[in-house]
Amino acid sequence: MLEEERKLGADDAFRLPDLTDRLPAGGTVVEAPPVTLTATYYDTPDLRLARSGVSLRHRKGDALPWTVKLPAAVPGLRHEISRKGRQGTPPADLVALVTAWSRGAALAPAARIRSVRHAYELHDADGTVLAEVADDAVTVFDGKAVRMAFREIEVERKAGDRALLGAVAGALTEAGAVEGEFTPKHVRALGAAAAQPPDLTPPGNLPEQPSAAEVVTAAVRAGIARIFAHDPLVRLGQPLEDGDTAVHQMRVGCRRLRSDLRTFAALLDKDWIGRLRDELRWIAGVLGEARDAEVLRERLQHTANADPLCPVDSAAVDRLDAALDARQQQALATVDKALRSPRYHALLDLLVDAARDPKVLATARQPAHRLLPRLVARPWRRLAYGAKGVDGAADLDPLAADDRWHAVRINGKRARYAVDAVASVTGGPAAKLAKALARVQDLLGEHQDAAIAADTWLALAAESPDDTALAVVAGRLFERERSAIRAVRAAFPEAWAVAAEPTRTRWLP
Repeated sequence: MLEEERKLGADDAFRLPDLTDRLPAGGTVVEAPPVTLTATYYDTPDLRLARSGVSLRHRKGDALPWTVKLPAAVPGLRHEISRKGRQGTPPADLVALVTAWSRGAALAPAARIRSVRHAYELHDADGTVLAEVADDAVTVFDGKAVRMAFREIEVERKAGDRALLGAVAGALTEAGAVEGEFTPKHVRALGAAAAQPPDLTPPGNLPEQPSAAEVVTAAVRAGIARIFAHDPLVRLGQPLEDGDTAVHQMRVGCRRLRSDLRTFAALLDKDWIGRLRDELRWIAGVLGEARDAEVLRERLQHTANADPLCPVDSAAVDRLDAALDARQQQALATVDKALRSPRYHALLDLLVDAARDPKVLATARQPAHRLLPRLVARPWRRLAYGAKGVDGAADLDPLAADDRWHAVRINGKRARYAVDAVASVTGGPAAKLAKALARVQDLLGEHQDAAIAADTWLALAAESPDDTALAVVAGRLFERERSAIRAVRAAFPEAWAVAAEPTRTRWLP
C-alpha cells in the first residue's frame, strides 16, 4: 500500500492543538490509549537501506510487526508492506523486496528505537478516519544505554484528501511544531553514516549547455534508476497506479538502457558496454516471458470483446485464459528465481558501478548539440529504410510480412529511445520527432501484439484438437487479429509521413 504522511519535530513544551476546526463539519478527534512501540531496524553493515530511503523493521506492538518502506515515484509517498513473523527472523519476501538496495548483502539489526505513542484519529461526521496524528516520544538505544531522545509528530493520510493533510500540518506548525526536510527516526538513530548519499547515483539535472558525456551519463543513470525502482514492484506483483505493470516497466528500463548503450557506443568503453549489455539482455529476456503472457491475457479479453454484437463463447475464452494464466505463473516463477539469484545480485552491483562511473571516452567532452545528432541519425536511418521496405510486404506470405514489420518495430524502438535521450538538449524539432515516433511505435506495437496473438490462439486450440468450441473461438479471434493488422498497415503511412517531415528531422545530419 502507498503511505502518505507529513513529519514534524517538536520539543517537550509543545502541546497538541485542537484540530477539530480543520475537519469537515461534524468531524471529531478520537484519542487512542498510549502505546509503547519498540522497533528494530535491519540494514547492511554500510547502511545501504537507510542511505537510500528504504527501511526494514520489526516493531513490537503492531499486529503485523515486520514492515518494509520503499520510496515511491511521487514525493511524499512511500510503499509500505507489512507481514507477520517472529522477531529476529525477517520474512524472506520482505528481505527480497529490498534486494535492489541491499544487492544481496546480509541484513542484521542496526538500530533499536522505543516510541511512546499518543495517537489521535481524525474522523468525519460519519466516523470515517480521514487522517491519524501520532505524537511520539522517541528513545534511541545503544545496547541498554540511551544514546538520544527526541519528539516526532506524524500526520498520516487515511481516507481524507491532501488538503486536509496540509491543513492539519499547518495547525501543528502554528502551535510550534517544525516541518521541513525531516529525517526518519531510524536515520537519526544511525547517525551521520546513514545520512550519506545512496550507492545508486541518480540522473540529476543537465546544465544549460551540456557535453555529450553529460547527456549520455544522464541517459544511462535514468535507465538504471528505472530498473531499480521497479524491482520491488515486480516482486509484489501488483499493478501500477496508471494500470501498467512493473514487469513491463522494468523490462522497458532494461531495453532502453541497452538501446542507449548501443546508440552511444562510439562514446563508451567497448568492453564495459559488452558485459553490461549481455547481462541486461539476460534479465530482459526473463522479464520478457512474463510480459508476453501479460500482453496475451490482456489481448484475449480485448479481442474477445471487440464486437459486442457478435460475442464469442465465453467458456472457450475462459479456457484460453486459463492456459495463458498457467504460462504467466510459470514465467513469474522464473522471474522470481532470477531476481533471487547471485547472477542478478552481481548485475545490481554492475549497474551501481555503471551509474557511479559510466565509462565515457574523452571524445564525449564535446558539446552535446554538435556530437549527438550524428549518433542518433544512425538508428533513425535504419528505421527510415525499414519503414520504406514495408511498402512491399503485402507481396510476401503473411509470416514473412509479419517478420518484416517486426523488424521495423525493433528499429522504431531504438530510434525513439535515441531521440528521447537527446530531445531535451537538441531543441524543439527533436521533441516533436519523439512525439511522432511514439505514435509510430504505438502502431507497430499493435501490429506485433496482434500478430503474436493470432498465432497463439491457433496454437492453443491445436493443443486441444477435440475441443470443437475452442477451435471455433480461436478461428474467430484469429480473424479479428488479422483485421487489426490490416488496420495498422492502413494507418501506418500517414503516421510515418508525420514523423518523417523535414521540420522534425532537419536536426539530423
